[in-house]
Amino acid sequence: MGHDHNHHSHSDSSNLSIAFFLNLAFTIIEIIGGILTNSVAILSDALHDLGDSLSLGLAWYFQNLSKKAKDEKYSYGYKRFSLLGAIINSIILTVGSIFILQESIPRLFNPDPAEPKGMMVLALLGIIVNGAAIFKLKDDHGMNSKMVSLHLLEDVLGWVAVLIGSIVMYFFGLPIIDPLLSIAITCFVIYNVIINLRSTLKIILQGTPSSEKLQLVTSYFDNLSDIQGYHDLHLWSMDGSYNVLTSHIILEHSLPLAQLDELKSKIKEDLHQLNIDHCTLEFETSESDCDMNEI
Repeated sequence: MGHDHNHHSHSDSSNLSIAFFLNLAFTIIEIIGGILTNSVAILSDALHDLGDSLSLGLAWYFQNLSKKAKDEKYSYGYKRFSLLGAIINSIILTVGSIFILQESIPRLFNPDPAEPKGMMVLALLGIIVNGAAIFKLKDDHGMNSKMVSLHLLEDVLGWVAVLIGSIVMYFFGLPIIDPLLSIAITCFVIYNVIINLRSTLKIILQGTPSSEKLQLVTSYFDNLSDIQGYHDLHLWSMDGSYNVLTSHIILEHSLPLAQLDELKSKIKEDLHQLNIDHCTLEFETSESDCDMNEI
């Protein structure tokens, strides 16, 4: 069904701002807690969360910029700037993950002792704060918000690892568990970054939103009795949620302007139900001299 993208854009921006301030506030708490517990793991995660805060700030900025209307520089508006935020977040997340791996792997051979009780408290607080931020973003639709959610998911999983590691350290004295979990979680995050980055690049390269979406659109035109056929149908997405379509529509015979406008309105309304937000149609008859090879 169709939905209000202006509402989504405003909601996404508001949720990103809340996630940003939550993350920044907890980063400060984390730095203080890492010093008090003498935990290098927590201080390393604090550095990672500081990077997360910067990426969240960028995401918030680009999300607001993406709401600007079209102008002489960008005729489609600024929607794709949210994708730029997603790409920058991907880079920051990848660099942060590499840093975590560099910190975790040596600890397999030389684990650093820390204060497990303080780590437990910080871990629980980290799970609550970052979990709340993920909850705020769960209904957001843009790729930018998805990448930010992945940042926060990494933080939650990281704190779960810290919690488990601190419990094991407290009861069994096996500090090697913590770097093992950190490595496993980081590999999982890198895997998801690759998947989301591929989706972002597909949007930038104007790939179809999905094969199912394209099938729904072509099926609609195939069963539309008011037209003889269609060609040069192109379907792409501006930012992962705002979809655009252009197509040439072949009529059986020429129609008066009033009937043509009525048919165009019907097609656009029907396509809007399939989440096609911007539609450009060119009408022609079978006798029209149309370049079938145009892009």
